Amino acid sequence: MNDVRFPEGFVWGAATAAYQIEGAARDDGRGESIWDTFSRTPGKVFAGHTGDVACDHYHRYADDVALMAELGLAAYRFSVAWPRIRPDGTGPVNPRGLDFYDRLTDALLDRGIDPIVTLYHWDLPQTLQDRGGWTSRETAEHFADYALAVHARLGDRIRTWTTLNEPWCSAYLGYGNGVHAPGEQDAGAAFRAVHHLLLGHGLAARALRAAGARTVGITLNPADVAPADPASAADAAAVRLVDGLQNRIFLDPLTGAGYPADVLEHVARMVEPTFVRDGDEKIIAAPLDLLGINYYSPTYVAGRPDGAGSSAYPGTEQAVEFLPATGPVSDMGWQIEPAGLTRLLVRIAADYPGLPLMITENGGAFPDDGRSPAADAAGRIHDADRIAYLDGHLRAAHEAISRGVDLRGYLVWSLLDNFEWAEGYRKRFGIVHVDYLNQRRTPKSSARWYQEVISRNGL
Repeated sequence: MNDVRFPEGFVWGAATAAYQIEGAARDDGRGESIWDTFSRTPGKVFAGHTGDVACDHYHRYADDVALMAELGLAAYRFSVAWPRIRPDGTGPVNPRGLDFYDRLTDALLDRGIDPIVTLYHWDLPQTLQDRGGWTSRETAEHFADYALAVHARLGDRIRTWTTLNEPWCSAYLGYGNGVHAPGEQDAGAAFRAVHHLLLGHGLAARALRAAGARTVGITLNPADVAPADPASAADAAAVRLVDGLQNRIFLDPLTGAGYPADVLEHVARMVEPTFVRDGDEKIIAAPLDLLGINYYSPTYVAGRPDGAGSSAYPGTEQAVEFLPATGPVSDMGWQIEPAGLTRLLVRIAADYPGLPLMITENGGAFPDDGRSPAADAAGRIHDADRIAYLDGHLRAAHEAISRGVDLRGYLVWSLLDNFEWAEGYRKRFGIVHVDYLNQRRTPKSSARWYQEVISRNGL
């Protein structure tokens, strides 16, 4: 393969999320989250795994930051746990929760690593869920208050603020098909959650900017949706429907175009969108300084009147068939297709011009748990599949840049093996192996490979 070099100043880093790595679920006044409740409910998470301990990052953050510095990371994206800051979602600020993120921020800056904060990565305080969660407008308002509380403590040092991570997952997987917390199965609730998540983003973005935040953005997981047959009108209609539910329902209002008419028409078949009030779309369209893109796999669809659809895409039954993966797949069963990342980035840059982009998550789960053939006699983990995955996707990202996409950086998912939501600890995305019995960290071959990529700013 040809050598490639990324633009000067391209940001290299890694990403994690609070519930997936922190542990310390009952320490220092932390409240309950929906993921505490969900993971402790029998049958919801593989083998009954929970995030109670996870990677114990709450107590081991200093060592983890030292490891980031060793790998040469220029940026680290982490999420703040809302239940640590306001244990009941709305009440007094818990200073001990803020103390942790204060220490973490200082440790990163001391090592020359830029902290990128995500304010919400799915761990809603359970008390707010008891009052309706994201189906309730008040949750959006409380989110803005929480965002301000975090900014008041960290705003003098944090340059980049991300409001939400993947609201598609929070809404459709949490309230639509119930495979994620809080586990509801109601199409109407899913669409109400979509709107209130976006409203919460807009209210928080407006508040953060007024408080002096320099860079405010949001992270989505847009899909590269492709037809089974490019010549089929039915497949094109299926692409349009799925693209509306995954991409345009978020991107259009965020960039000032309001909700797409065809998407609202589709939503109205399941729930009357009276929850969208006058002025809401203006709030949602608060100026964006950065759009985070999480990408793992493409989505192929066909338009079929007997199509099974997907409960993660409400209303696609008897209209869409989601095609199974073909070719190489990751341990999640997700199709590995780097070209999909190029297509996605080029499409977003064309349809939503002037919006700086950053790949905020990209990586692969592979069975490299230290007892697999990937590990040698010395315990070193040679994760060649992950290296190939990352190499291919970085080349795809570079191709997008060569086509004029304003891509500012790349954050690998993930720094550490961690709690993979409903999959528990059986799926490993980390470039650093975690032995959950003793919390020992061991950089995999992919970590050393990535260290070299960073040092040469290319491949």
